[in-house]
Amino acid sequence: MSESTDEHEPVRVPDHNLDDLVATVSGLIAETRKQGETLARLTDAQPSPPGGDEEESGRETAASSEGGSAEASSVFILAMAGQAYAEELAALKTWVEDLLLPVYGREITSTRPWCPQWTEHPEAVARLHALWLAWQQFTDAEAGLAGPSLWHRDHLDPTLMQLRAPDGPFSACTTSPSRPNHRLLAAPDPAAYEAAT
Repeated sequence: MSESTDEHEPVRVPDHNLDDLVATVSGLIAETRKQGETLARLTDAQPSPPGGDEEESGRETAASSEGGSAEASSVFILAMAGQAYAEELAALKTWVEDLLLPVYGREITSTRPWCPQWTEHPEAVARLHALWLAWQQFTDAEAGLAGPSLWHRDHLDPTLMQLRAPDGPFSACTTSPSRPNHRLLAAPDPAAYEAAT
């Protein structure tokens, strides 16, 4: 009869060559917490409209009057502007370039393009930011032991498949490391859709 293992006992991973990765992850977690505290202070500093249920409709009205922008309290980078966007993008860039690419970058090929100027591709910024938010959630101790596995399966793999697809946002960019290239693809023209219907 085999011994049963305690399901709450952590899995031990050999620590050879992991010191650099651990230091990088620890630094990113500390930076993320610092940004969370800054965001909390900024959110607390903003005056809130009076009333309970009217508060939500006030936010929606403010969002629609600003040209359909999302709530200021959203954690998603596309809902941010100005300094908040710049700070979030800088933190995202650190995570992408110090952790994501060194570990998951793989070789650049025509079937797996990449753009060194990825911060200029709105779709890439949006997808990588969502991936980073999920990474923060699923690598937290409260996510449990399966958290990182779920992050890989449900977030990392689909995101990289979309970003690095031959027809993805980098399809006009670098397909060979020896020939760096950057080109933004034109977005669909809404007027063309209206004319066609």
